[in-house]
Amino acid sequence: MEWNFTFVFNSVLLGVGLAMDAFSVAMANGIRESKMSCGKMCGIAGIFAVFQGLMPLIGWICIHTVVQYFHAFQAWIPWIALFLLGYIGGKMLYEGIKSQSCPVVPAVLGFGALLIQGIATSIDALSVGFTIAGYLLPMALASSLIISAVTFAICMIGLYIGKKAGSCLSGKAGIVGGVILIFIGLEIFITSWL
Repeated sequence: MEWNFTFVFNSVLLGVGLAMDAFSVAMANGIRESKMSCGKMCGIAGIFAVFQGLMPLIGWICIHTVVQYFHAFQAWIPWIALFLLGYIGGKMLYEGIKSQSCPVVPAVLGFGALLIQGIATSIDALSVGFTIAGYLLPMALASSLIISAVTFAICMIGLYIGKKAGSCLSGKAGIVGGVILIFIGLEIFITSWL
């Protein structure tokens, strides 16, 4: 592969495809915390962008070094995503239902939860290492950076949409966000078997 428009275009398309799960989770986070500051929005989008760009690069490294181990791990990817998103979504759902009967101040999304979400939404991007396996290291790095930039932009849009929807949903935001995360985990799991 050579440096040209097709390379950039393909990397952007990969970024858009990979960012859809992160977009949905970002939107759920915006719903959950409708008063989120711009700085926190950038931080959340940044975490998703780092993981979405890092995973294809890790996949590329695996292809070029320990490919036999990567094949064994690939079967576990849907299970890991389902568990992580199911756990975070279930927790949000529980807190949302609990707050309906006993109103409390909504929980602020913590750094640990964001890391889990970042891993869960990007773990399937490891397989993109197969897609970019023909690239030399500089092109693989450039592709990963493009994927990160696209993910950042898409997640900022998701957070903004979620914040607007969260203001409308007020008390039901935790329930809606939890259901969305569980749905995304199931979607990753089910589509991996199709």
